[in-house]
Amino acid sequence: MSTSTFERKAPIKLAELSSLSAEQRATIDAVLARLKDLPGALLPVLHGIQDALGHVPKDAVPLVAKAMNLSRAEVHGVVSFYHWYRTEKPGEHVIHLCRAEACQAVGGRALESHVKARLGIDFHDTTADGRYTLEPAYCLGNCAVGPSLLIDMQLKGRVTPERFDRLTGVLA
Repeated sequence: MSTSTFERKAPIKLAELSSLSAEQRATIDAVLARLKDLPGALLPVLHGIQDALGHVPKDAVPLVAKAMNLSRAEVHGVVSFYHWYRTEKPGEHVIHLCRAEACQAVGGRALESHVKARLGIDFHDTTADGRYTLEPAYCLGNCAVGPSLLIDMQLKGRVTPERFDRLTGVLA
């Protein structure tokens, strides 16, 4: 039998492949410790991570899966299915623009066009300066005063293109 020129090394550890900082890892561990044993805990855990970090980092998926005795595919499937979860760090301000029919009927499409043009981005994108991330929302429950949006989780109604510019401080 011939000898191999490759040496057998110890298995690669999950932490060695992770791009998470020690602080992010500690935050994720704290969320898991607090929530993982609740019935139906996966959604609260993912919300907790996103609330704390602004997103659910891709490298958090194996940590969540292991802690909750789930497969990585199960956790990834939930993160990728729900539009609310982000896997990339968002901009300084997150704007959720309502795309529901009630808002569309009172100027939502025109507002959407204006917002995208003004920011120079599409849904799920972040401006080059890192200031704004634009996300779609499929009803904010503010139908009577549409079109509506959330800016940093603050609900705004009757938003016109001009009001959007004032709210965000975006200059022409």
